[in-house]
Amino acid sequence: MKIAVHVSPVSKASTSAHKVRGVGAYINMLITNLPKFDKKNEYVFVEDKNFPPNVDLIHYPYFDPFFITLASKSLTKTIVTVHDLTPLVFPEHFPPGIRGKIKWLIQRSRLKKADLIITDSNCSRKDVRDIVGIPEDKIRTVYLAAGEQFRRVAGGAWQVATRKKFSLPENFLLYVGDATWNKNLPNLISALKQTRHKLVLVGKVWSSSVTEISNNPWNDDLRKVLKIIEGDDQFIQLGFVPDEDLVKLYNIATALIMPSIYEGFGLPVLEAMTCGCPVITTRGGSLPEVAGDAALYIDPDSKESIIDGIERLFAEPKLRGELSKKGLEQSKKFSLDRVMKDLVAAYEKAYV
Repeated sequence: MKIAVHVSPVSKASTSAHKVRGVGAYINMLITNLPKFDKKNEYVFVEDKNFPPNVDLIHYPYFDPFFITLASKSLTKTIVTVHDLTPLVFPEHFPPGIRGKIKWLIQRSRLKKADLIITDSNCSRKDVRDIVGIPEDKIRTVYLAAGEQFRRVAGGAWQVATRKKFSLPENFLLYVGDATWNKNLPNLISALKQTRHKLVLVGKVWSSSVTEISNNPWNDDLRKVLKIIEGDDQFIQLGFVPDEDLVKLYNIATALIMPSIYEGFGLPVLEAMTCGCPVITTRGGSLPEVAGDAALYIDPDSKESIIDGIERLFAEPKLRGELSKKGLEQSKKFSLDRVMKDLVAAYEKAYV
């Protein structure tokens, strides 16, 4: 087969926020690994929608319900990756506006015409089935893998250098991600304010100030959190950091905390486990699929549960060691080889 993969979010000309988020990591994983793993098929990576002739299959590796990302029609077999549908699971917290509602109707119609849908988790698979109305036999779960750069790193001078570079304390919680409603950041911040523990925030949005945030209601929680934490040295905003630094942060953090109400996968959880970093998270959406029994679970709606989980993890070195060991084992279930094997199998199923 000749397979075209649409990679516009990571093109040099792209200004998409996806470039530095999970979608960008996913697309870069495809670009780097598909040609190496699968010698039987030919791959072309297309930065616009002008696909070359004689293509047997087109893969759209991302889907946005409120923006037009899919072609109106295609005579070629198509496969679409839907990472999550959180805004459609909780529409009251993600108002799309009139234009967004119209685009959703268009995107839904086009998605239903795809020959196969890929999701990152069984949770998202169920959402696609229930919300879009696509038969389950047209949806395949292909779990993600952490990038090969994420790994346990032996201790050394780099630990001191990393703490000095980012002005980090000896012990701290790490949060990686943005601040949309499902991330549950106001509850986390409120809970942490009742402790003395430091929180390091990584992600592009954490380089912003309140005055720079648009009035889009999707940003309500971000504005709320920034108003609380700005100027408070309990919260260390690093903004975007390159993977080479993020690996080091996972390796020296006391724990990663991901208090989400809902996720379609939860890549930071997998990255942290791959680095041996203990994880505190919830049972929201797909998170138990990723973390298994290798995380300390908290109730996202209970500040008391969040505080208890944090305090317990800081107070119990034995628990941290157990979670680190279990996380390393759990992460092996999400190998790059497995992702590539399952993805190629999905291509072959779609082409039949």
